[in-house]
Order: sequence, then C-alpha cells, then structure tokens
Amino acid sequence: MKVICDRAELVDLLNLAGGVILSRTPKPVLQCVKLTVIEDTLTVMATDMELAIRACTNKIEIVEPGEALIPNDKFNQIVRESVDPTITLEVDKQEAQITGADSHFKIFGYPVGDFPPIPEAKGEPDYTINSGELHRLIRQTTFATARENSRYAINGVLVERDGNKLTLVATDGRRLAMAKGSCRGGAEGGPKSVIIPTKALTTALRLFDDDAQDVRVMITENQLLFATDTAVLSTNLVEGNFPPYRDVIPKDSDRKATMRTDVLASGVRRASLLTNEESKGVRMSFSSEGLTLSSRAPEMGEAEVNVPLENYDGEAIEMGFNPGFVSEALKVVEDGEVTLELKAPNKPGVLRTGNEFLYVIMPLNLQ
Repeated sequence: MKVICDRAELVDLLNLAGGVILSRTPKPVLQCVKLTVIEDTLTVMATDMELAIRACTNKIEIVEPGEALIPNDKFNQIVRESVDPTITLEVDKQEAQITGADSHFKIFGYPVGDFPPIPEAKGEPDYTINSGELHRLIRQTTFATARENSRYAINGVLVERDGNKLTLVATDGRRLAMAKGSCRGGAEGGPKSVIIPTKALTTALRLFDDDAQDVRVMITENQLLFATDTAVLSTNLVEGNFPPYRDVIPKDSDRKATMRTDVLASGVRRASLLTNEESKGVRMSFSSEGLTLSSRAPEMGEAEVNVPLENYDGEAIEMGFNPGFVSEALKVVEDGEVTLELKAPNKPGVLRTGNEFLYVIMPLNLQ
C-alpha cells in the first residue's frame, strides 16, 4: 500500500480514532487504526469493541491500494508534528514508512486480519435526522448522564422515537435533562426506545460536524448505527431499564420565574465564587421584586447578587441549588429566556425553554 495524504485531513481522522481507542487494553490491536485504501478513498477505522467508527477522505493520491493496521498513538503523533502539507504512507506487510519533506519514520504494525470486524451501514435507515438537530439533542442531554454509576442504564441517554418525534432523556439521579426534536421517514413501526452510551453520543458530535448534512440512524436488537456518506459510527446499546422519568417531572408547580438566560447564568457564576466543598449551594430567593442569589462559605466570606426577572407569578420562595448543575443546563440553552417553575423548598425545580428543553433539578438543604 502506498498513498500520499493531505496531512491536516489525516490528523483529523486520527484524532477521531483516538477518541474511540482505549488508553489501556490487553489487546494491542485495539490500540491500532485500520487503514484501507481503495479506488479514490482512504478509510480509517477504530474500535474499543463496544464503539466503532469508520471515517473516509478522498484528499489523497493513491499509488498502490491496500490495507494496514498501525498503532494510532505514535502514528498520530508523527503526522500531527509534521510541518508538511502532505505526507507519504507506504506499507509493506506489517511495516509502515511515513515520509515527509525532511523526515522519515518506520512503525511496526500488526496483521490486518487481527482487527475485529466493524459493522457497515447497509439497508434502509430507521429514520434520518439533521446533524444540527442531532447536535442540539446530544448537547442538551449528555451533560446530565451518570458517571460510573452502578445503575448502568443511567450511564447512557434514553432515545425515544414516536413517528417523526424524538425525545432524549438523561439523568444521574439528582437532575434530569430532556430534549425534544424531529426526524424524518425511514422504517415503519410504533414507538421505539433505546439507551445509547454517552461516549457514543459525544463521539457523534465530533464525527458529524457539518450541521447541514443528514445522519441516517439504523437500529438492530443490540446495536445502533449513525451514518453519512463519509462516516459511520456503530455502538452497542446499553442494557437495562431506564427509570420512569415522566414520574419525576413536577406537574403542580405554583410559582414561575422568567429570566434572561445570559443574566441568570452570569448571576449564578458570580454567586458561586464563594462556595466550596463544605458549602456548595447557592440560595435563590424569588419574589415579585426580583431574584437574589446568595452564598456563604465559612472562612471565605459571603456573596449576594441581584438578578432582574422578566416576570414572576406566585408567592415569594427561597430555594437552594447546586450552582454547577444550574450553570451546566444554562450553557446548553439556545433561547434568550428561561422559565424556572417551583413548588416548595424541598421539591424539585423545573427549568424550561419552550417545548424543546426541560431540566429537573433537585434542591439542596441549606439549613
């Protein structure tokens, strides 16, 4: 195999592969990328046995087609540190030669046949979604997933499809994020739900970065594939049952505050400056006069920030919240205004923007 590659394009592909490859594994081939050169296309593949990607480029000049299996870490470092606009990759058996204008490297690889098979996107998709819409849905949910929780099902994001409507839900037990969007066409059938690992969705953000393209979604019994004309991401689905999330969304809130998103975000950030591990909560005092954010940490000091409200309905109330949880939600809000619905100091609050994003957050006891 011999091919002349656009260096910047190859760096992007190897970086994508690096996001999938495990840093530690007893199987050396899982720290490799498989390269396939055929016709006018270079395809880069990587997998951790649960998640796999294949990404293509035609910014190449093929001298001789072929295949190779090369350790990604050193290969990526060599290509990334090069200053040449193009590099030449030549592979004979398991020996890869990487040549630039003023450099030459030799890397020992592995037999191509040792690399595990990676699913291909074949057949009709279950549905198609715009990449920009997919990005929004992922960003508005993945931040709220659990990390290393023994309840494995909440380490992923629930994806529900009903006709042309999609609902994504994530929770870590202390907060819940729900985003709604739309999809198009595809296979017929009734409502369907799957749980997708968080790593797969964050990888999809990087792999499908053109907001104008369409992403095809294909679902089997235990796998899901995202596919475009130039990339495929396949992932095992999370086993288990997602919590009955509709039961935790409050429906009896009797206080409602509407605020500018950027003003609230600024106020929460400033009030959180005087919090620490022992005193991590921010008190939020709502009334018709406005919102007062306050915090107090022994041996550090106190903070008070006043935030104007666009509108407030209901009696005055004081609530305690984790400022980090509030800030993370506000970062993914695309609307200029948010509404916070409240019931009582010991009841969850609900942050909404239109009909597309909802965020339930448990209060903190600041007594």
